[in-house]
Amino acid sequence: MVKLQEKESTISDSEWEAMRIIWTLEPVSSTKIIEELQAKKDWSESTIKTLLRRLVKKNLLSTKKKGRRFVYTAKVNQTQVMAEAAQELLSRMCDMHKGEVLLQLIANSPISKSDLSKIKEIIATKEKDAPYMVPCNCLPGNEKMC
Repeated sequence: MVKLQEKESTISDSEWEAMRIIWTLEPVSSTKIIEELQAKKDWSESTIKTLLRRLVKKNLLSTKKKGRRFVYTAKVNQTQVMAEAAQELLSRMCDMHKGEVLLQLIANSPISKSDLSKIKEIIATKEKDAPYMVPCNCLPGNEKMC
């Protein structure tokens, strides 16, 4: 699998729509991708095919021809891409407030008992070395601001 971080481009909102279908159904034919996307969006077949070509060109998908159909498989791992997108977003935020954002994400997201157990383990490990306060990184020299 190729990491998204190694790519020169990011995934657009439209590409996320297509990738979610591909990750769920892969390997999946272009016909099925078109059917699923048209059920969700008001996109033409040619728009969807262009979208798929862009994802192949970005090296996010591989494609094989089977008869008259193309079959697509993701070349990037869904969880890794999601984590990288979230990390990229967090990197633009104030360090002092990231904990609050993570708390809201946890509170407002469906999470399995298994994942909650893993979160508890990570918290227990991080708590040992965690500072009492994370400094602001917005303005150099104003670490207590925000």
